[in-house]
Amino acid sequence: MKKRIITFAIALLCLFAFNKPVSAKPITFTFTAIPDQNSARLNERFEKVALYLSKELGVPVQYIAVKSYSASVAAFKNNQVQLAWFGGLSGVQARQAVPNSVAIAQGEEDTGFITYFIANTSTGLLLSEDFPKEMESKTFTFGSKGSTSGRLMPEFYIRRNFGEAPRGVFKKVGFSGDHSKTIALVQSGSYQVGATNFKVWESEVKAGNVDPKKVRVIWQTPTYPDYNWTIRGDVEKSFGEGFIQKVQNALLEMNDPELLESFPRKRFIPADNSMYQPILDTAVEIGIIRR
Repeated sequence: MKKRIITFAIALLCLFAFNKPVSAKPITFTFTAIPDQNSARLNERFEKVALYLSKELGVPVQYIAVKSYSASVAAFKNNQVQLAWFGGLSGVQARQAVPNSVAIAQGEEDTGFITYFIANTSTGLLLSEDFPKEMESKTFTFGSKGSTSGRLMPEFYIRRNFGEAPRGVFKKVGFSGDHSKTIALVQSGSYQVGATNFKVWESEVKAGNVDPKKVRVIWQTPTYPDYNWTIRGDVEKSFGEGFIQKVQNALLEMNDPELLESFPRKRFIPADNSMYQPILDTAVEIGIIRR
């Protein structure tokens, strides 16, 4: 009898052991960013951001690289990512694609962003307070087709000052894909003139990648709102009530100089969708977005 009792007890323990519920794998919170400059630099930057967010949010966080601005919007739309570091235009496009999504943070510098028009020194074009109409009939490169600072705003000012689309103004028009490439193409003489965002220009100057004997800034746009962190409106269904506020707080409280310098931004400040109405209006005006 004693032997039977022991055997039954062992069988019972085995039954409990094999039927013990397996802990569910934690849901991973994913984010991406527009590929606005050197991809290796972006990967290094955002892998560190992922570690920071994981610690602050208490959930696994993964950065997913994308190859284009449109791919970042598509990943957000398809819920492959729940958070993204967008430009002004891509942020507007993403929020239109995913109802109730919200811009939650921006760099302090993003309230007054600037595009630089740059020229190869062989053109003879010099820095001017006036829009450089002398660049007409030269070759010109934008950045990405989906870039606010590299396409939307420069095209707006080109149309305003010349009264026609860029292809009617320049001998040749190109799209480099990102700001670093725009600078390199104009510096090499592959294009005579181009448009790049001032933050990437400053970073490339600091990195020693700009030769002032070959390329220079010739004009800067008036300021406009640009980069932003945007989060999907349905994210709390997966990560719980209050998660959007938690993510916003983590971004606003980011104070590691190394992390901030990699953007580069002094700090992040609150943002909301209404701040980007001028970007939407401009995109509609030049036909990039249709209402």
